[in-house]
Amino acid sequence: MPAPNTSSRTINEISIKMPARTATQFPLTQLLADWCSGDESVPDKLFPLVYQELKRIARRHLRIETPGHTLQATALVNEAYLRLVDQKRVNWQNRAHFYAIAAQTMRRILVDHARGHARLKRGGDACKVSLDEALTVSAGLAAELLALDEALNELAKVDPRRSRVVELRFFGGLSNSEIAEVLKIAPNTVIRDWNMARAWLYHEMSGPN
Repeated sequence: MPAPNTSSRTINEISIKMPARTATQFPLTQLLADWCSGDESVPDKLFPLVYQELKRIARRHLRIETPGHTLQATALVNEAYLRLVDQKRVNWQNRAHFYAIAAQTMRRILVDHARGHARLKRGGDACKVSLDEALTVSAGLAAELLALDEALNELAKVDPRRSRVVELRFFGGLSNSEIAEVLKIAPNTVIRDWNMARAWLYHEMSGPN
């Protein structure tokens, strides 16, 4: 079934909501290299470097719209980080690669939670997770995330690279140059892919008039 027209608002607003970047590029890249070399102390050292940026990404998605919802920014960051450090077969390359994997991880968590939220809503009131921030997923945002995820899956069938560009930019907050580095394409190609993908998603998520 087509998603409601309000879903297109999310994809069209992303371009003006990109998070700022921190100045920890070299330490993070070095830590990732040490991790690949077998240094088991890296996860504890890595967390302080990436926490604030992951939290900014989480806050972008967990806007307060209506009360009574369950996933909060701290919980999203903690769950994403636990999943990231639990991956055993990733050959970490650099900072951009780390946030690319983080983008995939946050997408899975958010979509899984949105599906769970819909099930709980059908079954009764959901219990709010008790954490240190009142940043939660609204019903409207949950619907938007599910609609976006479905549309991205459809886009990936016809154009995997453009679907990836949206995932990296929307769920990971990567800049055009960082996306270009991850996908090994030119920054201008990223911009073209983003514009084409956004138009495609707008049409797909708007549905028939």
